[in-house]
Amino acid sequence: MAKFVIKGGNQLNGKVKISGAKNSALKIMAASIMATGTTILKNVPAIDDVLTMAEVLNILGAEVNFNTAQNEIKINCNDIKAFEAPYELVRKMRASILVAGPLLSRFGEVKIAIPGGCNIGSRQIDLHLKGFELMGAENRLEHGYVYSRAISNSAKGLKRKLKGSEINLEFPSRGATENIMMAACLSSGKTIINNAAKEPEINDLANFLNKAGAKISGIGTDSLIIEGVEELKGCEYEIMPDSIETGTFIVAGALCGKKVEINDAIWDNMGIFCQKLKSMGVNLENKADKTIIVKKSKTALKPAYISTLPFPGFPTDLQPIVTVLLCTIPGISVVTENVFENRFMYADELNRMGANIKIDGHHAVITGVSKLSGAPVSATDLRAGAALVLAGLIADGTTEIYEIHHILRGYENFDKKLRNLGADIIKVS
Repeated sequence: MAKFVIKGGNQLNGKVKISGAKNSALKIMAASIMATGTTILKNVPAIDDVLTMAEVLNILGAEVNFNTAQNEIKINCNDIKAFEAPYELVRKMRASILVAGPLLSRFGEVKIAIPGGCNIGSRQIDLHLKGFELMGAENRLEHGYVYSRAISNSAKGLKRKLKGSEINLEFPSRGATENIMMAACLSSGKTIINNAAKEPEINDLANFLNKAGAKISGIGTDSLIIEGVEELKGCEYEIMPDSIETGTFIVAGALCGKKVEINDAIWDNMGIFCQKLKSMGVNLENKADKTIIVKKSKTALKPAYISTLPFPGFPTDLQPIVTVLLCTIPGISVVTENVFENRFMYADELNRMGANIKIDGHHAVITGVSKLSGAPVSATDLRAGAALVLAGLIADGTTEIYEIHHILRGYENFDKKLRNLGADIIKVS
């Protein structure tokens, strides 16, 4: 079984380029289902989740060609006939549920396996289905699958279409916002999504859809307006840089960097995260050319209170990452997790390395320690795995990280990028 082996203590120095955003690429790949002709996506990260989404599209009947060396993927969905996403693929990646909206929009019906539980919490699809219902779909759950079907009266021989509707989300769910927005693109009439999620990746998806011929306004606000159109057409689009990878390298630089220059990094997409780190004393500088520079701080860092919230709040995906930094800062820090109920599963692994983390419900109380010690640990999920890698970089001795398939789902060439900065990390099969 593959693992990372890290010898801690090296100082990081140099430049690193951020890859395309995983959470944009997956959703835009799903959205290509609705487009005629060929969609060409650039800056697509060569990660396992992208390969899984390509497999989902292939199973549905799409032609997918991924040039991993060029980070370019070409997708032609003209020959898609199936509207069913099977369990064996959905269970590998929960983002597969986001083919539901495009398939329902294109065919008027969809059958998709209900995603199972997730290590970091149960992300239910109730809000997705309620949105579909308000647009005129009938949902039926049976044998572990959801079957959604538009029930509007259409002319004989024509596919049924969803109808525009006003949808008020109970919670600004990113997945529900994306799925409903995509479903509305080929509907009849106007759809308004209130209390919509506002993550930059949602803006990226909306911008792609508009380039393909959709009519979406209100981008970047909590009220999205989608005017249904007759068709979308394939286009060329470049995926935005990955904010979570950016945050990961910022923390790596704060932990053990001399000077780390992070290229293709968009400060505005992670403003509150950067502000919080600066308030802790991290030496961060935002350059005009999408570059963030992290330098070794001249003064001791300060403990912090952090609370995760949907965008523009502190991102839950960076919560495990910043916790590693807090573990090294003298004093007591408190992290409150408001998005996923099981996001602290990594705490036991960090404690094995000498951290002092106590969990109380959805709070983590962290007492800073003078050093971490290398140990064998296991990644429990994607971001927890990245956090353990960062802990290994500063730990005394050798750290072995198992279950790294979680990390490979979302970070492109993570070990190579760290080696180029000076880290002593290898992947052992």
